[in-house]
Amino acid sequence: MTEDSIIAKLRRRSPLIGDDCAVVPSRAGRDLLLKADLSIEGVHFTRELKPEQIGARAVARSLSDIAAMGGTPLYCLVSIALAPWTDERWIDGFYRGVYKMLGKAQASLAGGDISHADQLICDVILCGSVAKGKALLRSGAKPEDSLYVSGPLGGWRHKRGIEPRLQFGRKLVGVATACMDISDGLALDLHRLCKASGVAAELDNVPLLKGATLDEALHDGEDYELLYTAPPRVKVPGIRIGAITPGDPPGKPPGKPGTVRYDGKALKPIGYDHTRRLPSGQNPVR
Repeated sequence: MTEDSIIAKLRRRSPLIGDDCAVVPSRAGRDLLLKADLSIEGVHFTRELKPEQIGARAVARSLSDIAAMGGTPLYCLVSIALAPWTDERWIDGFYRGVYKMLGKAQASLAGGDISHADQLICDVILCGSVAKGKALLRSGAKPEDSLYVSGPLGGWRHKRGIEPRLQFGRKLVGVATACMDISDGLALDLHRLCKASGVAAELDNVPLLKGATLDEALHDGEDYELLYTAPPRVKVPGIRIGAITPGDPPGKPPGKPGTVRYDGKALKPIGYDHTRRLPSGQNPVR
């Protein structure tokens, strides 16, 4: 069982599932974008992190998905189950982080729920919008498209905070053929984009953050840069990292949809999987 296998099963009955956000048609000339993200103590953060950072990070993860769709965030619901170790000062700090991140994105907190649990759990639901029919999906990449990222990669070990690429994503609307954010590692997320589009990919460049290794950039996740494709003669911002190839090129195995090759070798689609249970003693926080 993997995260992808669960999503594939759900999608058979719920066709809105499968991209960074659900795209819901609206009568107002703009489509709605809906996104939900959990932030769990011991999985996404530790209690040693400042409350402002925990609040900002919880919201930023969802904002990054709105960015990947080329959308504009509008309203946010934040539900939180408070752990025994929190107090009023901590809660005030948490919401300062929430408001600061939403303020930068020009979005509004519209409500949520408050409860308690043995560990801190936060659930963020974001509603955004995009011009009707213009949402950036994972399924639009075509053979010969160029492949790009919005910035250098290196995974969670080399990124202290998340900067949702909202303005960058909006610049890609009408230009990029497919897009998603990199949350679980380049190798796994590019595999997902290619599989959704029925294509394969050939990497020839992986830009690295200072101090990062190639393995960290490929597999660690939590870069929250945008991964996108565009026709080869179309000028787009970002860093070119490769090209899209046919999903089933005759006589050139392996060529099935979802295959990613780097330096002539097929990459395994290994990255962060939310269904994975780490061995005892291994730090699960990304």
